[in-house]
Amino acid sequence: MAKYLLLKHYRGAPAAVNDVPMDQWTPEEVSAHIQYMRDFATRLEGTGEYVGGEALSPEGTFVRYDGEGQPPVTDGPFAETKDLIAGWMVIDVETYERAVELAGELSAAPGAGGKPIHEWLEVRPFLTAPPTISECHGG
Repeated sequence: MAKYLLLKHYRGAPAAVNDVPMDQWTPEEVSAHIQYMRDFATRLEGTGEYVGGEALSPEGTFVRYDGEGQPPVTDGPFAETKDLIAGWMVIDVETYERAVELAGELSAAPGAGGKPIHEWLEVRPFLTAPPTISECHGG
């Protein structure tokens, strides 16, 4: 099994087919979208392929260590994930092909007018442990 991160983007990905921003959807359209996501997660829980996932608020800040005292916080001016990342799901699947298949299904979540969004989702494999020196040199 291999873990993959499926990322939903606010912007930064190619435009979706049904490219109406969620803040312009009706309450019923938002509810239908959320229900689709819940049903998808429930189905993957049943197959053992669901690890976790959450929608993200657009609010956020960058924080870093800066020695002693209160860490500094900034809100820009560079591109920030709060403008880019709308949510995430982690899946644990047998193959890359299965990860792509599931991302395709997730992309069909309904949006405006109840029609599938056909949004682009980013599929990122989790980094596995690097090979040992003996594995690199055939030892």
